[in-house]
Amino acid sequence: MGQDWILDVLADLKTFARENGMPSLAAQLDDASFVAHAEIASLAEENGIGLFGKRAAPGQVDTTFGIG
Repeated sequence: MGQDWILDVLADLKTFARENGMPSLAAQLDDASFVAHAEIASLAEENGIGLFGKRAAPGQVDTTFGIG
């Protein structure tokens, strides 16, 4: 997978945040890592769905997840 580098960058940023007293930022970077893992996995399966569903974009959620 060519996108795995972003996971390392997010991990490094999260470590920096934790070591420098930025727990809220570290928590947000945990969320970003989760999203990155999900989207990379989706791309690897070549289904193109991504985290938000086929027809949705950031700010919108497809009914794939049972949310409107």
